[in-house]
Amino acid sequence: MAEHFDVIIIGTGAGGGTLAHALAGSGKKILLLERGNFLPRETGNWDPKTVFVDGKYISKDTWFDQDGKPFQPQVHYFVGGATKLYGAALYRLRPGDFTELRHVDGISPAWPLSYDDFEPWYTQAEQLYQVHGNGGEDPTEGHRSAPYPWPAVSHEPRIAEISEGLEKGGYRPFHAPCGIMLDEADRPRSTCIRCTWCDGYPCLVHAKSDAEVIAVRPVLDRANVTLITGAEVTKLETDPAGHTVTGVAVTRDGNHEVYTGDIVALSAGAANSAKILLNSASDAHPHGLANGSDQVGRNYMFHNCLAVVALSKERNDTVFQKTLGINDFYFATKDYDYPAGNIQMIGKSNAEAMRGEKPKLTRLSPEWSLTDVARHAVDFWLTTEDLPVSSNRVTTDSDGNVHLAYTATNNEEAGRLYDELKKIMNHTGMAEHHVLGKNFYMNMSIPVAGCAHQAGTCRFGTDPATSVLDVNCKAHELDNLYVVDTSFFPSIGAVNPALTAMANALRVGEHLTRRLTA
Repeated sequence: MAEHFDVIIIGTGAGGGTLAHALAGSGKKILLLERGNFLPRETGNWDPKTVFVDGKYISKDTWFDQDGKPFQPQVHYFVGGATKLYGAALYRLRPGDFTELRHVDGISPAWPLSYDDFEPWYTQAEQLYQVHGNGGEDPTEGHRSAPYPWPAVSHEPRIAEISEGLEKGGYRPFHAPCGIMLDEADRPRSTCIRCTWCDGYPCLVHAKSDAEVIAVRPVLDRANVTLITGAEVTKLETDPAGHTVTGVAVTRDGNHEVYTGDIVALSAGAANSAKILLNSASDAHPHGLANGSDQVGRNYMFHNCLAVVALSKERNDTVFQKTLGINDFYFATKDYDYPAGNIQMIGKSNAEAMRGEKPKLTRLSPEWSLTDVARHAVDFWLTTEDLPVSSNRVTTDSDGNVHLAYTATNNEEAGRLYDELKKIMNHTGMAEHHVLGKNFYMNMSIPVAGCAHQAGTCRFGTDPATSVLDVNCKAHELDNLYVVDTSFFPSIGAVNPALTAMANALRVGEHLTRRLTA
């Protein structure tokens, strides 16, 4: 392609899409390369069978685990990236997450920047992604320079009862931060209809604050922004010295194409960004592009998570369930020396999706139908921090395929968090023996395939010997290559990583704007 761009962004998710939005106003020529296409709007968007049983929106990729066994990863290639099917839980990392933390299985390292450095960008990201929340309710949260732009999404009656029960039990539940385009004060004009499909489903009415709707679509009418879909980046080419990326090699419609730009921002997701760098090995970079430190692909993290269903005698007629969070066990307590993690609510169970777990769920109450079980279910998501371990890594084989070696960390802490959840249920009218794990209806290898929160494969830092990127997310070894997705995380904390990726993209966007206009 003859046209030359000022910036090429590879990927349109929380990192790449937000970066494009941040740079669009500069007037510089920006090219967005997206491997997928626009996710189709169809009734299947809100159909549990289509989404969970058939897995229609999951990629057809094949990755390999550390034993060489193939599996289908839970990744999504669309304009908007993984945010098209995320739960829109937009949490800030806690101030303590930016510091060194001691865990049962090792150390979570400090970041080269602090919470204070990120706070203004968190505020901007919350404004851009229309986050609903109530600042000050959660005792673990950091200071904020501005309130949430929208009030917290209200609790429905059953969730309000649970919250009140927890408060009476001495806990500190809070309204979970959520990125949806809901105006509860003017429901007739609200884009969001407050349905039950806001977790793991695409939004049929484009009311979820995903990167396509919020960041990409609004800039596509600008003359300086070009989006090319169906474009899978296979390699980054450099000058002979290996100091500058000179071409982005793409496969599109069976053809080989090369695009050129002054600055290249890689935002393909932690695994695929590492894959592209490793597959870009050359004489100047024999172990992979930007990999002189041997850190590209290492320190892969994706959280130690558990989906849980609690069954109560009372019906749970909640429609939009994702309004409650609990961080009482996020850091060490007087009863436990280590951080256990975050508890939040997830999308409401339904009979159609539960069919994959029929034997386990109906064993508790065999006289109930699945519909009755779903009516009485209250659903939680437990997240414990996963440590950056060098041997948990992405590598590629001679054909360029992803191999993912991974062993979970902090299982004891995750077990502690599950035990705490069962205890606190006693304050909500649900006995702890009616709390059990659920597999989220996915017929695939878990945990290695469950890579929704993947992070850490190109960590940023001040020492080129132990990191891939500098504090502005520029590769130490190249003059014009940036990695702007969750790859840069030195640690992952125990809350959803999307807002941090968005905030960082805005931060890097300001840096690049200054560089481009200097």
